[in-house]
Amino acid sequence: MVTTAAPWWVRPGLDIDETGRLRVAGRDAEALAREHGTPLFVYDLARFAENARRLQAALAGTGLPHRVRFALKANPLPEVLAVFRGLGAPGTPESVGIDACSPGEVERALECGWRPEEISYTGTNVSDRDLAAILPHGVHLNLDAISQIERYGRHAPGTAIGLRVDPGTGAGYNEHLEYAGDRPTKFGIGLDRLGDAIAAVRRHDLSIDTVHFHAGSGWLADGLTGFEAALVRAVDAVRELRDAGHRIAEVNVGGGLGMPAREDERGVDLDAYAAVLARHLGPLGVTIACEPGDHLTKDAAILLGEVVTVERRRGTTFVGLDLGWNVNCSYFIYRFAQEFVVCRAAAAERTETVTVAGHINEAGDVFAEDYPMAPVEEGDIVATLNAGGYLQAMSSTHCLRPMAAALFLER
Repeated sequence: MVTTAAPWWVRPGLDIDETGRLRVAGRDAEALAREHGTPLFVYDLARFAENARRLQAALAGTGLPHRVRFALKANPLPEVLAVFRGLGAPGTPESVGIDACSPGEVERALECGWRPEEISYTGTNVSDRDLAAILPHGVHLNLDAISQIERYGRHAPGTAIGLRVDPGTGAGYNEHLEYAGDRPTKFGIGLDRLGDAIAAVRRHDLSIDTVHFHAGSGWLADGLTGFEAALVRAVDAVRELRDAGHRIAEVNVGGGLGMPAREDERGVDLDAYAAVLARHLGPLGVTIACEPGDHLTKDAAILLGEVVTVERRRGTTFVGLDLGWNVNCSYFIYRFAQEFVVCRAAAAERTETVTVAGHINEAGDVFAEDYPMAPVEEGDIVATLNAGGYLQAMSSTHCLRPMAAALFLER
């Protein structure tokens, strides 16, 4: 049975044809799976650009200087990076820079055409080896521990750095993904230790030009209040550092903007997000920087898999796919919800309650529990939505299961 109303996830590049079948970038999703095999990532390349332009437009509406950088860890594939590199020449308002967190990511960004001044490095537990690999490229670093300031200062005295601070409050898709709050976090220098950080900077004749913070990951509309509370603390840090003589030119609010995964989730209003940034950062006269990963990538791909098991076990229907958390770690690691669509009947009524599971030989290899799903049969092709970020980038060969192939489609 096909419903008349379009499902919540329908958009340009991901829709349903007149017979009820799922299409991605104008192609029949099941046909792609039959032709190329499963598991299979299918990317709608235009979606990356659409997501970036929408965020840029919201920030431009504030009238304040701003920079959007892509969190490369979300998806480091050259085919994806080519889209972001192609959005604008270096230094133009249309361009998208890079947020890197490892020497390998710096190298990938340079190989794919970014200039050193377009790359911002914010890592954690940065080693001497890391610094030896990064510093020759002239990339700006944000440091998140006093020991890192000391280490950096021994390598590059007399240069400018950023500080990642721990605002002591945050926002996330769930409690696990709030990267600042009541519990101590591995990310950032506590505001109570800014004086120690300033002293370490002074010992090495460094200057501080950026304040960075990261409230958390995957937060949606209801997380904007928590994000704003963290932003207020970051503004306090800017003022303290300026009082100590440092010329803070940029406040980097990190990433963390999420994308809805289910019909009952509400995404962040980007204009409201931009208004919060303008209200608190506009009076400081700084450049506003943000580093989204999920928000630019998540809904730009689907992951296709074949149903190999449909079976009742102790009152629960298990739908088993020919892929595991080695390919789709979203629920296993982050507890992100996901939507599953039967490709031959993409708008069918969701009359069944199931657990969707993978083929890795561990009990935790499940993708959804007590999940409302359309009737499904063994041999069907199912699409996992929101597969564009932090899935293929984090894939492994656990249990010697192969990683998924990928298709990159133009509409």
